[in-house]
Amino acid sequence: MTTSEKGGSKAGGKGDGRNPAFTPARIAVLTLAVLGLIFIFENTQQTEIRLLIPLVTMPLWTALLGTAVIGALCGAYAASRRRRK
Repeated sequence: MTTSEKGGSKAGGKGDGRNPAFTPARIAVLTLAVLGLIFIFENTQQTEIRLLIPLVTMPLWTALLGTAVIGALCGAYAASRRRRK
């Protein structure tokens, strides 16, 4: 009789053998990312933005997407620093 026939888990396994690809946290993050992208690409009108000194005109979605990328990079950096401690 093998371990799986007994109802136990395999050596090195995590218990019931479910695929942890879709956890509630991952689903929530994916949902927020999709909603954020929808919000960004729905705002397509031109807008004036001051980048320190120059005043530039660009589509609002470009500014929103750039801000989201900068925020994601800052979050990834902070998470990697937390793991190293």
